Amino acid sequence: MLATFVNIFKIPDLRNKILFTLALLVIYRIGYHIPVPGFDQEQITKQAASRDRETPFGRAAETLQMFTGGTLSQSSLFGLGIMPYISASIILMLLGEIYPPLRKLRQEGATGYKKIQEYTRYLTVPLCVIQALMFMRMAALDGFTYPGMHGRAIFMGVVGMTAGTIFLMWLGEQIDEYGIGNGISLIIMAGILARMPAAIIGVIEKTDLRVSAEPGTYGILTIVFLILAFVFVVAGTILITQGQRRIPIQQAKQMRGHRMYGGAKHYLPLRVNHGGVMPIIFASSLMMFPPIILQQLATHISVLGASPIMRMLIEAFRPMAYTYNLLYIILIFVFAYFWTTVQFQPKDMAKNLRDRGSFIPGLRPGHRTAEYLETVMIRITFFGAAFLAIIAVVPSLVTQMFGVDYTASSFLGGTGLLIVVSVSLDLVQRIEANLLMRNYEGFSSAGRIRGARI
Repeated sequence: MLATFVNIFKIPDLRNKILFTLALLVIYRIGYHIPVPGFDQEQITKQAASRDRETPFGRAAETLQMFTGGTLSQSSLFGLGIMPYISASIILMLLGEIYPPLRKLRQEGATGYKKIQEYTRYLTVPLCVIQALMFMRMAALDGFTYPGMHGRAIFMGVVGMTAGTIFLMWLGEQIDEYGIGNGISLIIMAGILARMPAAIIGVIEKTDLRVSAEPGTYGILTIVFLILAFVFVVAGTILITQGQRRIPIQQAKQMRGHRMYGGAKHYLPLRVNHGGVMPIIFASSLMMFPPIILQQLATHISVLGASPIMRMLIEAFRPMAYTYNLLYIILIFVFAYFWTTVQFQPKDMAKNLRDRGSFIPGLRPGHRTAEYLETVMIRITFFGAAFLAIIAVVPSLVTQMFGVDYTASSFLGGTGLLIVVSVSLDLVQRIEANLLMRNYEGFSSAGRIRGARI
């Protein structure tokens, strides 16, 4: 392993890509701490520190910060993170399935992809303005602006946060073009990993290794459990992320002159977790609204607030409640199948196999092959969605059963861990591809890192 890291820096091109990527990530972390003028940062920081993270608003803020790579604990230039760009990409991706001109652009290859990227940039700007305006108005209503700077602070905040998100989008594109690649995901991963030291310090401060640990502290059994759970969850996440169902493909034989061509055997890999992290992101984003809406109704409408039905609904939709987690799991399954339906096109895949003279042994090319591929994908998506559901509820279970702070337990599962593992695997494979291309060994002496067979 050490020799592999040495080989990375022996290749000038790969070394420059990695150093360039690290430099841009450092710039991102510096901009993370640059405040927007006009707001009292000390008051915003105190308010964020005193916020109860188990309330609907606290959990929503934690979720947004995890997804965006930004921060809502201060009005920084990168407070919105990269989420508006991701939202614009998802909107155009979904529109591409129902809007024929966008679907046609997607089929044009690299040229169409560049045009869609251009539309994504345009759509990012109004999304940034809307989200920044909402955040700035909330901060202004809470009295966090300096006296006499209410309107100017909101204007500077909207312009600053919009410019910050556009700059992050540009950084991601520069990493894609001149760095190691996958720039947007690396920015999100850097934001998630930056939260890990605070979580570790919080666990250490509450650790009590005595036999009879005091209430509210973590005993030795809890610490051992956290370490083992982290190792097993990461290993399971890697396994399911790399897991594939490989469909055998037979190439048809052809006679050309006096020679026989074709007849080769290969595999069509179908990912078990085809939707990646998107089902959890969609489900988490949607589950933020019911607790907030119910809490607002109970606060502003005194009649409903005193109603036993309203109190029962509020308790049922708390983040740790059984009903909340059950609905969360159902939404993960729904979005997993929805995302697979959007991304996986068995008819097009069967048509491509037939046009290339390939077929699945025992199946007729065309409609029968498409039906088989769709059936296989439906079955393996169930197991991928089940794993995502387990990963999503692990932090809540650890917090409820062992009393571990949610900031620390979130690294035992959930969206953050899945993003970090997925992006890390992609980064390792990119570096390994550059090493193997130049006749160096990869990270594993057994050969190139590949997807696991399931």
